[in-house]
Amino acid sequence: MSKNAPKKTTKKEIILDKASVMFREKGFSATSMRDLAESVGIEAASLYNHIQSKSQILQEIVFRAADDCNQHLEKLTTENASCTTKIESIIRFHVQMMMNRFEDYHVMTHEWIHLSEPHLSSFISQRRNYVQQLEAIVEECIQKKEFKTIIPYVAVLTILSAVRGLEFWHRSQKKITPAELEENMVTHLISGLKK
Repeated sequence: MSKNAPKKTTKKEIILDKASVMFREKGFSATSMRDLAESVGIEAASLYNHIQSKSQILQEIVFRAADDCNQHLEKLTTENASCTTKIESIIRFHVQMMMNRFEDYHVMTHEWIHLSEPHLSSFISQRRNYVQQLEAIVEECIQKKEFKTIIPYVAVLTILSAVRGLEFWHRSQKKITPAELEENMVTHLISGLKK
């Protein structure tokens, strides 16, 4: 019986990963294609064999993270779970994104404003739809008396803002494990919503 070989990372994936780190550290505008080529270890001209432009790089990073968020939410909507369980799953998913894919998540939440059209409008529309679906789950929790009466948008904003705040954990010297952080975030956020 043969073992599955690990998936080989393509040059394009390496470029996207390096760009994600640089966009987080320096910002999209301050990162040049020359900087990126240097970090990848190739000539700047060679980048264009793998990618069309810096804008395309940003687009791919933002949408690969956004697509993962949307796929997770879509899967949740088909599951026969309580609305509280769904909100908990969403919190866990976003915390894990911040822990394991910090650069991509940061670029999606901070650098999306540099997307070119039509990608900017598409992302804004997807984000609005995502928030509205989360609001609908919170509203269901309120109707079922699982959550206290709160404006659903405020609940969603609080959850997503709290998760983005985990950026400070990456910079801190605190010895809190990702698992401890996830459990504490879930406990704190869910207990603040429950009746």
